[in-house]
Amino acid sequence: MHLVRRFFASLRPGPPPPAEEAWARAFLLPSEAALWTRMSNPDRRHCIAVARDTSRVLGAAAERSVVAAALLHDVGKVKSGLGTLTRVGATVAGTLVGRDRFHGRIGDYLHHDELGAHMLEVAGSDPLTVTWAREHHLPPERWSLDPTVAAALKSADDD
Repeated sequence: MHLVRRFFASLRPGPPPPAEEAWARAFLLPSEAALWTRMSNPDRRHCIAVARDTSRVLGAAAERSVVAAALLHDVGKVKSGLGTLTRVGATVAGTLVGRDRFHGRIGDYLHHDELGAHMLEVAGSDPLTVTWAREHHLPPERWSLDPTVAAALKSADDD
């Protein structure tokens, strides 16, 4: 159900409101902010919502690297350059036949977790931020982060 809501939200034009952009940038290193600006408007709006929810749940435990993880968990999607409708098709196809069967831009989209983790490593992000980009589609038993932090991030992403 969250993907249906996210699809319709992605159709709304425009960037996040300036106050939300400023809030997000306050948690990003300069190299991370450079990646952030490459993300699509719908992805930035989504990631701000994830970061806000994560911050509410964790309170003081939501340190900079955790909020950055929420803000940048989907950064690897920039490599594909796919629009909303093609992303929907890629998601369905990847679910039906497996993401490893695809290459090129669709393969990049379906492997955005791995690509994003690499981009964040190159940018010098905190290991927690890199790890969540890599693990955010894994089942909980495969997460290596603190279970409370990972559960808060995942819950916020799936709302």
